[in-house]
Amino acid sequence: MKCPFCGFENDRVVDSRESKEGESIRRRRECLKCEKRFTTYERIDEIPYMVVKKDGRREKFDRQKVLNGLLRACEKRPIPIGKLEQIVNEAEEFVISSPERERKTSEIGELIMNRLRRHDKVAYVRFASVYLDFKDVQEFMLELKDLLKAKDVAEPAKTKVPGAKTP
Repeated sequence: MKCPFCGFENDRVVDSRESKEGESIRRRRECLKCEKRFTTYERIDEIPYMVVKKDGRREKFDRQKVLNGLLRACEKRPIPIGKLEQIVNEAEEFVISSPERERKTSEIGELIMNRLRRHDKVAYVRFASVYLDFKDVQEFMLELKDLLKAKDVAEPAKTKVPGAKTP
């Protein structure tokens, strides 16, 4: 902190007090060179994390909005709330880790869809149907077919061996 009287850069704090609202701290300082006293105020400079919508608008990142979307997609599905919290935490961390303090909603949506796809296919389809905003039934069917193809690749077909007994 520079002394406003002589410009010297070293001082000592004589007294600190929190403001009535608790949003700032008032500090009385004394310059170590000219010994004059001055007051400074500290406050948190909170720059919000933003999301860029499809139409280019910017909004503050809202954890609760993400959680509400997940809760709707996972309604009546066997997914623990802790798992949904984990997905929201990952989405928030993704936004926070951006050097520009903002991410596109398309990037966040992809992250969420990938997590849901691993945990519950029905919840994934529900979330994707709203998020991807399908224009018609054909687009929706293509997504379902891709999901089924991915399932077939993940689970190799069971082959019958002639003469083998099935359990």
